[in-house]
Amino acid sequence: MIIVLLWLFILAILYTYFGYPALLTLLARLRPEPEPFPRLIPSVTLLVPAYNEEAVITQKVENSLNLDYPDEKFQVIVISDGSDDRTADIVLGYADQGIELSHSDERLGKMGAIQRAIPLVRGEIIVFTDATNFFEPNAIQELVLPFADPSVGVVTGAKSIIQGDGAMGASEGFYWKYESFILRQENRLGCCTAASGDSMAIRREIYDAGDTDVFTEDFHMAMRVIRRGYRVIHAPKVPSYERVSISAKYEKERRARIVAGRYQAIFMAHKLLPPDRPLVAWQIISHKFMRPLVPLFMIGALLSNLLIAAKPEAPKIYEILLYFQFIFYAAALIGNFVKTSDAFGKLLYLPTFLVNSNIAALMGLYRFLTKQQTVLWKRVPRREEDALNREK
Repeated sequence: MIIVLLWLFILAILYTYFGYPALLTLLARLRPEPEPFPRLIPSVTLLVPAYNEEAVITQKVENSLNLDYPDEKFQVIVISDGSDDRTADIVLGYADQGIELSHSDERLGKMGAIQRAIPLVRGEIIVFTDATNFFEPNAIQELVLPFADPSVGVVTGAKSIIQGDGAMGASEGFYWKYESFILRQENRLGCCTAASGDSMAIRREIYDAGDTDVFTEDFHMAMRVIRRGYRVIHAPKVPSYERVSISAKYEKERRARIVAGRYQAIFMAHKLLPPDRPLVAWQIISHKFMRPLVPLFMIGALLSNLLIAAKPEAPKIYEILLYFQFIFYAAALIGNFVKTSDAFGKLLYLPTFLVNSNIAALMGLYRFLTKQQTVLWKRVPRREEDALNREK
């Protein structure tokens, strides 16, 4: 029985990381490449939720002003959610250039802050982005193109990690390339199962706040759109650039909040999964619901392997498998202390990234079960802020 459990845990891990992408790719190859969308120039509102972002808000506003989109069809609103630094004052300094500010001294959380600003929206398409993410000049043009198809309700861009932040930045960048590959395959099947809040667009007419007490508003928003019969499309030509957190500790903090939201979504599956779209439901379960369970599978695999290998009559393969697990976790531990950005450092940080991500998932599970996670997100310092602070 323990041997069966061990292989079930191993298969669950392999399916989540490799099996699902492989099956997805195979199914996607049976579908033709989607036709390019015709040019579309709807009116757009860019929403930028911000909490104490004085270190980067100037860069974000300047980046937004440099986007190549007709001024008469483009609105930018910065939503200051209880900021008590200079964020609101800095944004007000751009009022003569058309930048609008929605500020409240009360913190409501990202979804509550967005909901407060919705009455100010004039665009047919709402684009959500974070203060720490930056667009290429043509990003909005590319992001709105899929809306030429009336079945498309949400379009999400591709997150790109700015290079030059060592092994952690390289590993984070590799992860988002992996995610982008999965989303491209899901695109060919007709609908993606992920939406990133740093570059996500939605039709104003179908925007639905839903529950404002969710921890991952972008995912819930996309799932509600899917449940209503619309499609979510990935726009790989719309990268939004971001620096990694200044340390693995802060990266764990960020991921823990996201995974707490994923567990929240699992418990809300009856309200999120589309009952009449089994293919999409399979994609959501495989891509988004199984990923947070991987640390539980990893713990199960290690414990069951220990119990099996402890028996004198156990086959040699289980001893080898246990050694492999020990080496993997040892490499992950060492990777936390290796700061080199050469090939060895990047290779070593891959197991570190995976293990740290799954430790963060356990933290997220604990926060969700103990109700410690709230809608009030904590700021995670980024590398560009660290550089700015050193210059001061």
